[in-house]
Amino acid sequence: MMKPRVLLVNPPVYDFTAYDFWLKPYGLLEIGGFLRGRAEMKLFDYLDRTRMPETARSTDKWGRGKFFSEEINKPTVFFDIKRRYHRFGLKRELFRKFLAGNGPFDFALVQTVMTYWYPGVKEAIDDIRQISPKTRIILGGVYATLCPSHAESLGADLVIKGIDLSSLCKLIGIEFDTKQPAFWQGYWQLETGVLRLSDGCPFVCTYCSVPMVYQKFTPRLQDKYFQEFELLKSKGVRNIAFYDDALLYQPDKSIVPFLNHITQTGNDINLHTPNALNVRFISPELAKLMVKSNVKTFYLGFESMSAEWQTKTGGKVNREDLANAVNNLFSAGTEPENIFAYIIVGHPDDDIQQVKESMEFAHGLGIKIMLSEYSPVPGTPDGEKCRKFVDFDEPLTHNKTAFAIRTLGEEKIQHLKSFCKELNGKK
Repeated sequence: MMKPRVLLVNPPVYDFTAYDFWLKPYGLLEIGGFLRGRAEMKLFDYLDRTRMPETARSTDKWGRGKFFSEEINKPTVFFDIKRRYHRFGLKRELFRKFLAGNGPFDFALVQTVMTYWYPGVKEAIDDIRQISPKTRIILGGVYATLCPSHAESLGADLVIKGIDLSSLCKLIGIEFDTKQPAFWQGYWQLETGVLRLSDGCPFVCTYCSVPMVYQKFTPRLQDKYFQEFELLKSKGVRNIAFYDDALLYQPDKSIVPFLNHITQTGNDINLHTPNALNVRFISPELAKLMVKSNVKTFYLGFESMSAEWQTKTGGKVNREDLANAVNNLFSAGTEPENIFAYIIVGHPDDDIQQVKESMEFAHGLGIKIMLSEYSPVPGTPDGEKCRKFVDFDEPLTHNKTAFAIRTLGEEKIQHLKSFCKELNGKK
């Protein structure tokens, strides 16, 4: 019996800004891993910077960099936003040539991420339909989960909501091997990778989509992520980012055994934590182990110093938690320029958030600040508050750049960004 031919697609991004902050289509690559040996697979990642022109491939010491981009006309919904709009990723004709030269495919699995990035998903679907019309197209990921009705309007054959893959197994006619590592072999060249040691998060923050995707926090099988780490290592990867939403929760079941394992076997790969570490769990012992294991950058989920705002949004941390975590990281030997505190800007409860004061507090601890523009998430308590600001049923209005400008105004946004830059520049 012939194996089905499966195409994995990570679409281009349509947005005001986009940056390769260790971006990889991990959910898509995981499904590719489940199909390893059971299907013939090809990967086309529009955001693979190793295939972009040299002029668009500048990379910092941790493997991050700009995507190739082209300015395009803004959708009419952004008529009031005085910013340039771009398409980020490999040129469209490269994908069309790829389809013509490597097809036909039986199935195309298309990953979705931000709800407001759906124009790139539509572009990929349209090209598959034109060049490989018999291919069955399946959408999965965040946009497909949060906006399933809108996603169905793009013309896919199947839209998967959440993490239940039974409908996909049934359509393809293959039982998945979930013990397999992700399909990193799909890349011709690989410089950065990602890992997940767990799924879900025990906290229920009112602005976060994670509880809508995962029902509970679940540590992953250790043997699987050990195997995946070795696979990434064999591919020559120099930087790996953790994609966990609660990396430090129940540390003895995930992060501690992982770090002990790679330290014992000798690790020279740089590790990074872009998904907002919960500072409550950064004990002196864990800080020392992370630094010893080559964790290089620490991104801390602070969001706001306002006790009122924290209480309203879930009570995840307070400023004493942040101060203790920073002190523990400094004592463990972390360089100040490698510690960042995320602070949300543009949240609908901005009036009680104390954004500027929160920035000053984090700066006073001797660390860097990273502003995180708020994007309203459908179905979350905070997201539902935003219906009074925008036509929420149009996913483009969830755009973080546009939403922050509309809620705070261009002048205030620019003032906060300038203030952030000023603080980060101070010794």
